[in-house]
Amino acid sequence: MSEWQTLTLEDCMAAIIDYRGKSPNKTTFGVPLITAKVVKGGRIETPDEFIADADYEEWMSRGIPQAGDVVMTTEAPLGEVAQLDGRKVALAQRIITLRGKPGLLDQNFLKFLLQSKSVQEELRSRATGTTVVGIKQSELRKVNLTLPPYYSQKWIGHILGTLDDKIELNRRMNETLEAMARAIFQSWFVDFDPVRAKASGESAESICQRLGLTPELLALFPDGLDVSELGEIPNGWVIESIGTLANVTGGSTPNTKEPKYWDDGVHYWATPKDLSRLSSPVLLETERKVSDEGLAQIGSGLLKPGTVLLSSRAPIGYRAINEVPVAVNQGFIAMAPNSGVSKYFLLYWAEWAHDEIVSRANGSTFLEISKANFRPIPVMRPTDALFEKFDQYVGPLYKRIVSNEQETQLLVAQRDSLLPKLLSGEVPVAAEEEAS
Repeated sequence: MSEWQTLTLEDCMAAIIDYRGKSPNKTTFGVPLITAKVVKGGRIETPDEFIADADYEEWMSRGIPQAGDVVMTTEAPLGEVAQLDGRKVALAQRIITLRGKPGLLDQNFLKFLLQSKSVQEELRSRATGTTVVGIKQSELRKVNLTLPPYYSQKWIGHILGTLDDKIELNRRMNETLEAMARAIFQSWFVDFDPVRAKASGESAESICQRLGLTPELLALFPDGLDVSELGEIPNGWVIESIGTLANVTGGSTPNTKEPKYWDDGVHYWATPKDLSRLSSPVLLETERKVSDEGLAQIGSGLLKPGTVLLSSRAPIGYRAINEVPVAVNQGFIAMAPNSGVSKYFLLYWAEWAHDEIVSRANGSTFLEISKANFRPIPVMRPTDALFEKFDQYVGPLYKRIVSNEQETQLLVAQRDSLLPKLLSGEVPVAAEEEAS
């Protein structure tokens, strides 16, 4: 520890770049724009905003970001951190780029240091604002950073980075698995590929080979389409309300000023915020828990694992399946599938039907879909045999997603436990020859 030093952030940096002025016009394609909303949980989520290439150099005139640069949000929210990988991106307002001095501050180490409890607490202590909390650059420059020797920083960055790499690999695997499940839903229940292929006269052997079906599964699909209130649907399938496919309930919030409802809570209690943090539609834990007394205040009680949760406001559309018994607040539509109905069908239907769901919402401050408006939404119901087959195809994909999420949960806990110990010197860091 004798070689460790504490310096201000300003003294550690080769570059501190923020982006001010009138933002360029947004485009539908071009250079991805990294905004504060996509810097989350130590990574950058897929940007959904862009600026034109022609505007790039003018907007980024204060400094072009480089591979390895660490970016941090300065407000709304404050203190989210990620690292750039070298792809060409533009950085929006409320984002600042930090580049450590070579030989003094390792960029990988900086990413984790900024996420540490001590630095996050100092950021908040130097912040201003009540509705929107932010930090001025003059205050950011004064934030204290405690640095071990450079070789130790590189070792710490490598150890924590290895855990982060595995977490990121699991996330990407789950994106692929969910895309596969979504594609099956789309093919069977939206595009009706097997039905249309049979109606066209294509041979069963060709259909099975092209669509990856077995003859037994193909036989469960009809060979023609009827006209319904939802448009064309396969022969024999029916239109029902979502309220007949699932038991639709909501939740509530016990009095937050009553300690007995919250102290020593033992039951998971979800809000839409819990779903907003998920990278996969799997709910394994919640930020808060309620006590037995608190649970008694929630009419819907504990929802059994396998319930499809859909946020019903602020915003509408977060979705997940709970893998643990959970109570929910009033910001949810909870769908417990009725007998013979696939929970995976309900999960992907809720995504596919998003626009229809939102169209039935109301509210002046924010849109909300009530249970009364949700239950009558028409949905096409295939046969129970196809629900069963859908579970057989999608179930293994979803179980792998759950397994990856459970592993990620352990890796995050390990990383978050190790981080303060490494940064405080409680866990000895490598000697120079070990780190080189």
